[in-house]
This record gives sequence, structure tokens and C-alpha cells, in this order.
Amino acid sequence: MFLVDSHCHLDRLDLTPYDGKLEGALENAREHGVGHMLCVCIDLEHLDDVLIPARQFDFVTASVGVHPNEHEGEEPDADRLVALAQDEQIVAIGETGLDYFRSEGDLEWQRDRFRAHIAAAKQTGKPLIIHMRDATADTLRVLEEENAAEVGGVMHCFVEDWNTAKAAMDMNFHISFSGIVTFNSAKELKEVAKKMPLDRILVETDAPYLAPVPYRGKSNQPAYVRYVAEHIAELRDTDVESIAEATTDNYFKLFSTAKRPAILAV
Repeated sequence: MFLVDSHCHLDRLDLTPYDGKLEGALENAREHGVGHMLCVCIDLEHLDDVLIPARQFDFVTASVGVHPNEHEGEEPDADRLVALAQDEQIVAIGETGLDYFRSEGDLEWQRDRFRAHIAAAKQTGKPLIIHMRDATADTLRVLEEENAAEVGGVMHCFVEDWNTAKAAMDMNFHISFSGIVTFNSAKELKEVAKKMPLDRILVETDAPYLAPVPYRGKSNQPAYVRYVAEHIAELRDTDVESIAEATTDNYFKLFSTAKRPAILAV
């Protein structure tokens, strides 16, 4: 079985169980069937930390972007993002989007930043990684206004309803499920996972955050994406191998500059 963790933060993992060495966490992931990981950037000050594992390991790729809640570091315009995205290890723009949960007041600066990321994605042809929290209507509106469908991407850590999922898919976006889908309280999200077209699903950990059952409340790691895939398989009354195969194929088709391993050659 070959799984892809389509969204993790390798530079932020708790490496205590591995004597402080990232190699231990990556080896554990591979032992759990996780053959590829996308290490996601949230600010430019730590971009080098995101790129280090991508340059060191051929099964890790990276993104470039500034998270909607970051407000103390560099504020890149589209040209700056385009320049940074020329690095061959970078396969996506983000994570970007809107988050009205953690930020207050006039949030036009968030929307301006979001638009800059969409422009960069369209110029580079590299898909968007979208963060959306308490800002569903505005996120979808900006995506539509900026014609983000031209490049597409993924709605990361999706927690919304079916109508929102459908609206995102109609704009050329995939839906990525994290450990939240395994929570007993996530009843509506489980229904979305059941309804989703198989060719539009991705799986992720968002490690070190949001560990799935049976590790809920603990520090997350890429190895645990297996539990997300297993739960989705259970919800859809199918085998985990089918979910792994489909989500892996979806990932490499979406992030087309990521190198598909030879064992997955099509």
C-alpha cells in the first residue's frame, strides 16, 4: 500500500520519540505505508526549514505561501511568490485562504494576501492549498472572483458541508480529509466523505496538529494518515487499499510537478 500525506508540517513535528531526528519520523511513516509527503509552508521566515527535507528526501515535496493568520513576517506580493515557486521542490502555492476565527477587525489584508497567492498560482501553474475557517462564503467568493478554477487546488483539512464541498469541486478543487473525519462528533463531515467522488479525495494529517483517533489529543505525525484513509474506507464500505490507490493517484495528478515514484508508474 502506498499513501500520500498531502499536508503536513515536517518542520514543526515533535521529534522527541525519535531522538530529535526527522529521519525517525519519516521512517515510521514509510513503515505505515506513507510513501510521499507534502511539507507545507506557513510563512517565508521558515521556508528554508520547509525546503530542507524536500531537498534531502525524494519522497518529500514542499509548498510556498503565507498562512492567513500570520501577520508579523514578510508580506509577499504575487511576483515574490512566483519567484520563490521556481524552486523545483515546490509543487504548490499556500497554504493560503481566509481565517476569521483567529483574526479580528478589518480583514481586507487577508483577502488581499489571498488574491496575491491566487495570482501566483495562476502564473506558475502550481495548485493552491486553501485554508478556510469561519470564512466559507468569502473564501468561495474570492476563489470565484479571481478565477482560481484555472489552476485549481485542494481545500485542506475540510470540515464543511456537502454544498460547500460541491461548490469547491465545481471550481476545480479537491477535498482533503484530515484526522477530524475520525472524530465521533464529525457526523456531517463523515457524510461528505461518503458522498465524495473518489477521484476528488485527498488525505492528510496536518501534523503535528489534529491527530486522528486513536491518537486524538496527541502530537500528530505523517504515519497517522493511514488511520484517516482506513476510516474513510470504512465509511465508504470499501478497502483501504482502494482509498490509498485513488488518493495517491489524485495527488500526483493534481500536483503534477511532484515526481511520481517509479512503482506508481501509469
